[in-house]
Amino acid sequence: MGGMNTLLSSVLTLTGGRPSLRDAAAVRASIDDVVRLAVFGDPEEQLLARYAIHAAAPQLGAVPSSIAALYEARGRGEVSGFTVPAVNIRGMAYDMSRALFRAMQETGGAATVFELARSEMGYTFQEPAEIAAVVLAAAIAEGYQGPVFIQGDHFQANAKKFATDPEGETKALEDLIRKAVAAQFYCIDIDSSTLVDLSYEKVSDQQAPNAKLTARLAKLVRELEPKGVRISVGGEIGEVGKHNSTVEELMAYVDGFNAIVNARGPELAKVSVQTGTSHGGIPLPDGTIAKVAIDFDTLREMSRVGRESYGMAGAVQHGASTLPDELFHRFPEVETAEIHLATGFQNQVMDHPHFPAGLLAEMRAYSDTKLADERSPGETDLQFFYKTRKKAWGPFKRQTWDIPEGIRAELGKELQAKFTFLIRQLKADNLKEMTLKHVTHAPVEVVPPKVGS
Repeated sequence: MGGMNTLLSSVLTLTGGRPSLRDAAAVRASIDDVVRLAVFGDPEEQLLARYAIHAAAPQLGAVPSSIAALYEARGRGEVSGFTVPAVNIRGMAYDMSRALFRAMQETGGAATVFELARSEMGYTFQEPAEIAAVVLAAAIAEGYQGPVFIQGDHFQANAKKFATDPEGETKALEDLIRKAVAAQFYCIDIDSSTLVDLSYEKVSDQQAPNAKLTARLAKLVRELEPKGVRISVGGEIGEVGKHNSTVEELMAYVDGFNAIVNARGPELAKVSVQTGTSHGGIPLPDGTIAKVAIDFDTLREMSRVGRESYGMAGAVQHGASTLPDELFHRFPEVETAEIHLATGFQNQVMDHPHFPAGLLAEMRAYSDTKLADERSPGETDLQFFYKTRKKAWGPFKRQTWDIPEGIRAELGKELQAKFTFLIRQLKADNLKEMTLKHVTHAPVEVVPPKVGS
């Protein structure tokens, strides 16, 4: 471990077979260096730094937790009137997470989720163990105290791979779930909506493959739950960007799922639906984003049915971060349970006038050369780069991490302002007392890694 031994030795006891946390305060004092090791260190340094962060965070008041109990309370009608924001931490993950924790502290927005999708983990080069450590490090850096909700978003079945090798694709998802739970993801959204088969006439038959795979994966989640933790499990009925979902589809899916798992009480915490959006928005030739019409009546009705018939928190809205600011207050008005936000923050960072121009040019060149096969006929340069630039976060992770501190601070300040605005628009502010009333955020003991063998 070379010169990094000093840092790790200051926060961990490294003698004997397994390391142990020496001093949580020392982790906090050196958190910028510790989290950098967790991301960019050699394999052993990564293991030790991630362990130090996970062990120290609860002692410092930031506890990986499940939001399930709050959602069950909503399903019982005990809480209402807010929409939980779930933010996808794609790029500049440490800076973005710190900005979100600052916004949560500013607003009392304890019911806020940090998440990453299966596809995003691939192109941002952030496995579950890494992003969880980064989020918890950000909580430590900002002095946040309270439950930390880390969520696996769109743990999605690849329809083409499933068609040719269903068991192989299922096992890939099971492996991802195992890694996520081990990294203290205590909220997991299973997305097998890609398997919905519209060739069948009956809606129940259309949703049957979706319900079957969701049930299998949910069973694994329950088997992996640490003692004292009820992981929040979400499902999905309509692939984002396709036709709008219906109440009949929602009921067919949940009924099919419940028949398989023989659920006693709420098993699924929520269900993601399609209401007219697309992930990232639809770029027009001039680089602007096409306007969309959100079906708020569909959201209201499906959330109502989810609560009243199944005890769930309600429906989840995806693909919303690029919507106009004036729409966000409507989501809590129709009792949307949760809203997922990603591309808008990426746009805010990459389109900022102080984002390094040379770095952005390198990212564009990467898209032009490495991702050229993803270009659609007639697509303008602006449309193509808008669509593909999310895939530059991984190859340029170190470069974006090393953007000069002054620029990162400016970007972080603007992200914080946007997060604060959205938390308030979604009526997710001042929820700490209510969240703590329902959410048990007792620390789960972290197993030290084996090193040096």
